[in-house]
Amino acid sequence: MPRLGAEAALRREAEAHGPEHSEALARGIAVLSAFGAARRAMTLAEAARATGLPRATARRALATLLNLGLLESEGRQFRLTPRVLRLATGYLASNGVSFLLQPRCERIAAERGTTCSVAMLEGAEIVFVAHAQAARLSPFSAMVGTRLPAHCTALGRVLLAALPDPVLDGVLATLRPEPVTPRTEMDPARIRAAVLDARAAGHALVEDEAELGFRSLAVPLRRYDGRVVAALNMGASLALHPAGEMVAHLLPLLLAEAEEIGAQLV
Repeated sequence: MPRLGAEAALRREAEAHGPEHSEALARGIAVLSAFGAARRAMTLAEAARATGLPRATARRALATLLNLGLLESEGRQFRLTPRVLRLATGYLASNGVSFLLQPRCERIAAERGTTCSVAMLEGAEIVFVAHAQAARLSPFSAMVGTRLPAHCTALGRVLLAALPDPVLDGVLATLRPEPVTPRTEMDPARIRAAVLDARAAGHALVEDEAELGFRSLAVPLRRYDGRVVAALNMGASLALHPAGEMVAHLLPLLLAEAEEIGAQLV
């Protein structure tokens, strides 16, 4: 993201939210969000480049985060500290979906020998808020807080399908698909068609697009008023659960779990 673009975006955001908006806080969060699997540690220059912020602005944000104990430094490198987890812990403790569904995911995964996850939609990505995995099922280890593109996951397609058409069109219009695997769907028209298919069917089945050799089946989680607030899925290797068998045997289980869960969501 070009620097001028980042500064302009911050100004537009400040104007949209009025005088109570804090650009300094927004910049600090942008720096925190830049860390991840691909950027476990960053120099000042790398942080500025990753966020699109000027070096002086990135330096102030890094210094503040360092003073707060959210970052640590070694030489020119900055990295996150465990204190960052307090932010996630607060969310998980206050989020009824995570609290309610983590034990349920663990039970389903153990009983069925599959993965079981719950995710919520954030923009064009899904964020896992609960996850359990049968032992040695897959090298892929989605943990709470993990993000994946919505367009190539069963969870994401179910959540996108629940959006009103104008919102869905807006998300898809800005989508810039990148290949997660060689089989990730990249064509915008086919992505939209897959989302609409998930809407019509009430579930989504995706294989090989987010992880090679893996198939995922997802259904929406509706709270008491019918609004979709999350999605529930089960996943397994292609060899263990053929697609027809997965739909025939696991879909009724997922739907029953989703109905029971929905009555408890507020």
